[in-house]
Amino acid sequence: MHQIAFPLLVALIVVALAFDYLNGLHDAANSIATVVATRLLSPVTAVLFAAFFNFAAYFLTIAFPSLHAVAETIGKGLIDQDVVTPAVIFGALGGAMSWNVITWLRGIPSSSSHALIGGLIGAGVTHAGLNGIHWSGLNKTLLAIVLSPTLGMILAMAVMLLTSWLFRRSTAHGAEKSFRALHLLSSAAYSLSHGLNDAQKTMGIITVLLYSTGYLTGPFEVPHWVAISCYVAIAAGTMTGGWKIIETMGSRITKLSQHQGFSASAAGSIVLFTASALGIPVSTTHTITGSIIGAGVARRASAVRWGVAQNVVTAWIITIPASAAIGALFYAMTLPF
Repeated sequence: MHQIAFPLLVALIVVALAFDYLNGLHDAANSIATVVATRLLSPVTAVLFAAFFNFAAYFLTIAFPSLHAVAETIGKGLIDQDVVTPAVIFGALGGAMSWNVITWLRGIPSSSSHALIGGLIGAGVTHAGLNGIHWSGLNKTLLAIVLSPTLGMILAMAVMLLTSWLFRRSTAHGAEKSFRALHLLSSAAYSLSHGLNDAQKTMGIITVLLYSTGYLTGPFEVPHWVAISCYVAIAAGTMTGGWKIIETMGSRITKLSQHQGFSASAAGSIVLFTASALGIPVSTTHTITGSIIGAGVARRASAVRWGVAQNVVTAWIITIPASAAIGALFYAMTLPF
């Protein structure tokens, strides 16, 4: 147990919620890129729509408490919870937030989730060495980096092909009307799954902070006040929106129809709901990007701007090591104190 003054504890929780807010701002594109790109909703309506369903995920976890498994993975599945200190939490949040700001300003849809994981690993290893890492949890998370966008792409292609066959006898006007309604429904499901998976990452950070400082005893469980605070923070961030990233996600990778937008959102939500149930902290950015590419490829491979997609993938690869290095630096800043 690492003793800490209560005002300092409160300050760290505020920083964690600030990261959660920044996560929502940075990842707003994940939830609304397809509905904005297809002009199904106006940008302002879209962010309010996404923010509502981001927060609605809280009620889903009330009904199904087992869906908090992602928070447990972040809190105790990557770094040994007994070696976590307030300085490690500060380093993790500093690394993640710094990388988020850098990529947000440049309009790069990198992963807030992996920035947090990288920051946590960098600060944790600097504090306790490699022995503090839970390799099984880290390996599962690293595997998801490859699997989530790949599965999103495959599922989006499958949804495109299946729905094309189902609507083969429909008129163009009838099919467009149906896909507009389906796209709105799938976008709501994706925003719900986005809030469910992403808000839990901050919950895990705050919960392990409370546990390591003795303010939380007994089993590792997310307190209700932590959960609702994190859902409010991520929803508020989503309402702010990261417009440069929305442009990259919604129009620069490929031009989307309502059919493609529905397929991408549906595929992404399936991947995220499954990952949340399994307790895997996947990247919502990676997932929806893979799904958008899959929806584009299903129409024709040349519809995808592969140069833009390559730049996005490059950002994915460097996110964890970059945020880990920054997290280690932030941790080192605490050593004189």
